[in-house]
Amino acid sequence: MTDTQYDLVVIGGGPGGYVCAIRAAQLGMKVACVEKRGSLGGTCLNVGCIPSKALLISSEKFAEAQHDLAAHGVKVGGVELDLKTMLARKDKVVLDLTKGIEFLFKKNKVDYKIGSGAIAAPGKVKVTLNAGGEETLATKNIVIATGSDHVDLPTMAVDEKRIVSSTGALALASVPKHLVVVGAGYIGLEMGSVWRRLGAEVTVVEFLDRITPGMDGEVAKQFQRVLTRQGFKFRLGTKVTGAKPGKAGIDLTVEPAGGGAPETISADIVLVAIGRKPHTAGLGLDRAGIKTDAKGRVEVDDHFRTSLPGVYAIGDVIRGPMLAHKAEDEGVVVAEIIAGQSGHIDYDAIPGVVYTWPEVAAVGKTEEELKAANVAYKVGKFPFAAGSRARANGFTEGFVKILADAKTDRVLGAHIIGPDAGTLIAELVLGMEFKAAAEDIARTCHAHPTQNEAVKEAALAVAGRAIHV
Repeated sequence: MTDTQYDLVVIGGGPGGYVCAIRAAQLGMKVACVEKRGSLGGTCLNVGCIPSKALLISSEKFAEAQHDLAAHGVKVGGVELDLKTMLARKDKVVLDLTKGIEFLFKKNKVDYKIGSGAIAAPGKVKVTLNAGGEETLATKNIVIATGSDHVDLPTMAVDEKRIVSSTGALALASVPKHLVVVGAGYIGLEMGSVWRRLGAEVTVVEFLDRITPGMDGEVAKQFQRVLTRQGFKFRLGTKVTGAKPGKAGIDLTVEPAGGGAPETISADIVLVAIGRKPHTAGLGLDRAGIKTDAKGRVEVDDHFRTSLPGVYAIGDVIRGPMLAHKAEDEGVVVAEIIAGQSGHIDYDAIPGVVYTWPEVAAVGKTEEELKAANVAYKVGKFPFAAGSRARANGFTEGFVKILADAKTDRVLGAHIIGPDAGTLIAELVLGMEFKAAAEDIARTCHAHPTQNEAVKEAALAVAGRAIHV
């Protein structure tokens, strides 16, 4: 048993956990954070959000040099791929950021325990140290922030060599001739984009009859058309029923989701990207009497309290979208609640972004959700092709779409497919946080020429008075 009495011990050093620890320390608490990876930042920073974005920007530059610079009057000689340097750059970005979090822990006097944490009893966290031995931390409060793991297909096991998760897809030693992506969600399409730009043939196999489930239907259809023009091949309404070694690498057996004749797809690499599941193994939840739901998520109330007093949970391990920024916000809020303050998150104002090119971003309700709820709404749309900055930049794909309440004009949802959509959505997220009407956005002066003008024009279009289309 450690001699230190902590106010808070956070189990998990990912976006939710490390942010929670830092915020709690800012509020005057004595805090420890337990992380078994030996590198802070969780899946997001180490093998998720950050390395994938590093590869996305690098592959975008490679593709731009090959195909797009000539139109700007920039002539480039033979363009060659140096994959080793590209991967090394990605690794350095990750290392620099993880070391940055360690610095923030020292700055805020957060104790960093490298090992696996488990709830031994109320107010006690047992840490199995990576360096050997055990340590039990006494604490007034515990926050579970252990994140999530990839989901395997029952028909094939991930070996991170030929059949890979997103982790393996970030570190392929060579560009595959044929990459098959199982799952048409955010992760699969982002990683498919990286390797497609670098020269791979990419086939996406999806059980449903559409890509990006949960995305606004109109945006999803446009997104699929764009990716198809970029060289993606889609096999929708298709299920994988088997996998075995083949001449190229892996032979997948697929068949129509509704039943039908099987066929074989051969691939060098198969990326399984069908979703993620809460990581709760080894936490001792059953022993501690902490309830979980049918999906294995830790059950919490509106203040993130579990069924065991003094224990809270946040991030991917509880209900809600598995997004790093959602976990970060929950980390801040739960730290403030423990400190006796009030905290609140509007889950309708959490954006989601697909970092392909063009990007796709969304916040709030889709048209399908509003129709299902019998909510009367108005639609305002504006195409980037009608925007001056998009024309000047030479990329005019996509549009901005705003959904507003038919009576009150309050913005209920916004959906963007186009250049820098992940940045443009922030204005609409802020508007929704402040319960803005489409008219509020329409009457806000936007700099010219910027991509943001498309947001203003879409807001004007809600009332049928867009200027430039």
